Amino acid sequence: MVVVFAITLLAFGLFATERVPVDVTALIVMVALMVLEPWTRISVEDGVAGFSNSATITVLAMFILSAGVSRTGAVQRLGARMATFAGDNERRQLLSVISVAGLPSGVLNNTPIVAMLIPAVSNLAREGGTSPSKLLIPLSYASMVGGMLTLIGTSTNLVASDVSARLLGRPFSMFEFTVLGAIVFLTGAGYLLLVGHRLIPERIEATDGLLAEYEMGEYLTEVVVTDGSPLVGRPVETVDGAFPADVAVVRLLRDGREVDDSTAETSIEGGDTLIVRARPDRIQRLISTQGLSITPTDVSEAALDDSSDGTAGDSGEGGHGSDPLRRPQTLVELVVPTGSSFVGERVAGTPLEREYDVDLLSVRRGNDLLHRRIEGLVLDRGDTLLVHAPTATLERMAADPNVIVARELPNREYRRTKLPLAVGIVLGVVGLAALGVFDILVAALGGVVAMVLGGVLKPDELYDAVEWDVIFLLAGLIPLGTAFTETGAAALIGGLVAESAVYLPALGVLWVFYVITALTTAVVSNAGSVVLLVPVGVATAAEIGANPFAFVLAVTFAASADFMTPIGYQTNLLVYGPGGYRFTDYTRVGAPLQIVLSVVTVLGIAMLWGV
Repeated sequence: MVVVFAITLLAFGLFATERVPVDVTALIVMVALMVLEPWTRISVEDGVAGFSNSATITVLAMFILSAGVSRTGAVQRLGARMATFAGDNERRQLLSVISVAGLPSGVLNNTPIVAMLIPAVSNLAREGGTSPSKLLIPLSYASMVGGMLTLIGTSTNLVASDVSARLLGRPFSMFEFTVLGAIVFLTGAGYLLLVGHRLIPERIEATDGLLAEYEMGEYLTEVVVTDGSPLVGRPVETVDGAFPADVAVVRLLRDGREVDDSTAETSIEGGDTLIVRARPDRIQRLISTQGLSITPTDVSEAALDDSSDGTAGDSGEGGHGSDPLRRPQTLVELVVPTGSSFVGERVAGTPLEREYDVDLLSVRRGNDLLHRRIEGLVLDRGDTLLVHAPTATLERMAADPNVIVARELPNREYRRTKLPLAVGIVLGVVGLAALGVFDILVAALGGVVAMVLGGVLKPDELYDAVEWDVIFLLAGLIPLGTAFTETGAAALIGGLVAESAVYLPALGVLWVFYVITALTTAVVSNAGSVVLLVPVGVATAAEIGANPFAFVLAVTFAASADFMTPIGYQTNLLVYGPGGYRFTDYTRVGAPLQIVLSVVTVLGIAMLWGV
């Protein structure tokens, strides 16, 4: 038990400090358990069993099914109807966001749903005169409570079902807790509509453009090349190389039109205008050394965003797209999700610069806006980047699983003709599993095969659809849960928690366990807390003579209810940057919701299953 507790503390420390990615932490745990087999009782077969565990494979299949639906544009179609219904009424906007995010999350993984809806919700807010901050936290929270409607709503439910089957011989059925899930969803929705939206600050003004939102005023300057400048006569494509590394040429204009900086034949001329990103003191040095003069006007968003004048992507005759000097570009936010291969890399080391040809202007990391020395900044999960990008690359970026384009692309290509088939496949998976025709694992894998054979997904898209960090996290931590049971560690902790029964009734102990799970989830992740605490909950119930299934359900629901931090649940992290939130905003809005749902959930479990 001492060895298992030591490994657990190591895992907690690595999860909390984020010194290594969460999936690597899980692998460290798995290896440590196998190396220390005489004390942990985890053999090699037990250690790698997480990779063949039915919950792990089912979660993998559900990621692919969710990706298939997203490829058809189904969620975007819902977003369009949401905008039509909501208009500029904030209450209707909020109701639409909660419905469109929450209900589909009952049968699809909520992380891709939130990722797909961030652009639609941001556009809905700005077009309706509402701060995006008012809608993005509700988007995340609604997807979380919506995931509790069915067995396949979240990976947490699937893992808890597997552990419950192993310990109690009672897995969850498809709609095992749908009634309780509906109560939780309606409670959460009511809270967000009546109370929560009043607590969310307007971190981003509805009228703010991206330049104002990222406070770019003093870091973007428009300068003119004088006739005597040493830049005159240099090829346009080499203009960036004439400046220090911390100075970036964002745009080159001639007679009010952009000059494509990839054109080798074109040279810099006197009178050309450069829009550069640099510190004010660096600009002063450039003026004296490069023969530049500052224009008296501030850089406007219209000067950087071709979409504002309707020319983005226009290649028709007589339009700007036919001008060889012009390469339509736009301002856009990019979110780096958990599991992105960009994490730990500098922008120059990712396709963002090499293939997509973006200019990085600023980075929002947590509460901070970063403008200085961003050229060498190592990217982290949750970072939101303000970039200036060619409109021609936006479509490819939107299809890249390593980044989320926080903007609606009006002409994005979807497999719309496959929408009925994709929805039918998902409903078929749910129906076959619910009726007991097939196990959920078999039904989900059958759905994946149907997606490929039906042309909803291409074979090479399967791997990009899977969030591999989640899969490795599950596979690595499942053996730790086994070690907790085999060494008696779960029984020991359960006995300690059971001591509260001296002062509290069984219902009170159940509530205490819900709170412990919620707090643990903020550090370990939702799936990790389920793996660790379901065995402890079962042991606690045995100590006090309570219903062990009630404790399994309490852990399951509490693990999907991390509303208080942006880092404990991935959907919270996805909206962190685009909403301009501070860390404490989640506590302000989420803590009351956490308390309300803890009471509602525990009482619901007591009424429906007994304690």
